[in-house]
Order: sequence, then C-alpha cells, then structure tokens
Amino acid sequence: MSEPTATTTPRERYRRQVREEIKQRAREQIAAAGTSALSLNKIAKQMGLSGAGLYRYFTGRDELLAELVRDAYQSLVDAFRAAAGRDEGGLHGLAHALRAWALDDPQRYFLVYGPPVPGYRAPVDLSLKMAEIMSLIISASDADPASSPGASPPASLSAGEDRAPASSTRLALAFWTRLHGILSLELSGHFLGMGFDPAQLYENELDLLSAG
Repeated sequence: MSEPTATTTPRERYRRQVREEIKQRAREQIAAAGTSALSLNKIAKQMGLSGAGLYRYFTGRDELLAELVRDAYQSLVDAFRAAAGRDEGGLHGLAHALRAWALDDPQRYFLVYGPPVPGYRAPVDLSLKMAEIMSLIISASDADPASSPGASPPASLSAGEDRAPASSTRLALAFWTRLHGILSLELSGHFLGMGFDPAQLYENELDLLSAG
C-alpha cells in the first residue's frame, strides 16, 4: 500500500483504507476456499456496506482480482529483491525465496500461477511485473556456471541455435518452468503419501539446473 502524502485529503485516506480492507477480506475468502469463492456481496455484508456502496471502491470482481494479482506479483518481486540484498541473488537464493513465498500463502501463489479464473482477463499492465520478475531471474542466471558459453543448451532448444535464446535466458526459462512444476504439484497435494520430501526434490532439481 502506498504511503499517504502531505497533500492526501482525509477522504482520500479513508478511501484508501476501505480499499485495503476490501482486499484483505477478499484474501481471506480466497485463502479459505480458493479464488472461485470470491464474493463481493459477502465482502459488502462483512463490512456493513451495501452492494452499491462497495462498487464505489471497486467497479467489479475483475478490478478487485487485478489489484490482488498486482499485490501478489509485487510481493514476489520484493522477496527476490530481498534475497539479492542478502547477497542471495543467485539462482539458489531466488529459488529459495520463490519456494518460501509460495509456501507462505499457497492461494496467493495459485492466484498468480494457478489455472485461469473463468471470465477474468488480466490487465495489460501486469505484463510489466512479469517482465520484472523474469529480468531478476535472468540477471541471476548471468552469473551461474550453467549459463557459461561452454554449457550445453537444453535439447529442446538446440535446433536452430541462431534463433534460440541466450544461454542465461535459456537457464532462466528452465529455472522458471521446472521449479514451478514442482511447486504447483506440491501445493496441490499431489506428492502426499508418495514417500519423499518435496523440499529435497526441489533442491535436487535446482542442483541439476545449476549443473547445466
């Protein structure tokens, strides 16, 4: 949430506070029962607002979802930046930050990286946050041994080398897709009862990526 400025009026501060409370109520609904449970009418009743009153703060479900997704992306960007600030900005540091962020709030993770919400179309500006996250991963990949000129590219990218991404970009894409695959299965409960530690599987996959 942005900090009030000296020129912020009481009405503006109140509006900001109400919008933040609406978002918090929405997060609680999503945490309890998933994105499909999001109900603006229920939020309005919890806050003592009429349906029309709530729509003065958010024009509809899609605007509220877009705000929640923006917040989720920003929290991941902040987690990655914090890892870099602790001198943990390499791929291992970002991977650990990603898993901690996902496990801290699985529904927030699925809000961003889960199945599309029926009828919802993300605003175009969210692509800037996606690009920022990928830029941080590519920067970390630049210093990873697996992205060195002598490293072999993944087999799926070997053909047409002149059209393939640079080594650091290939590594960043592999990092992003393969680690998300493990996280999505873990958070969905697909590893339950299989007799292995998902955290160790995640570490093994990260070691394989770093080894090229």
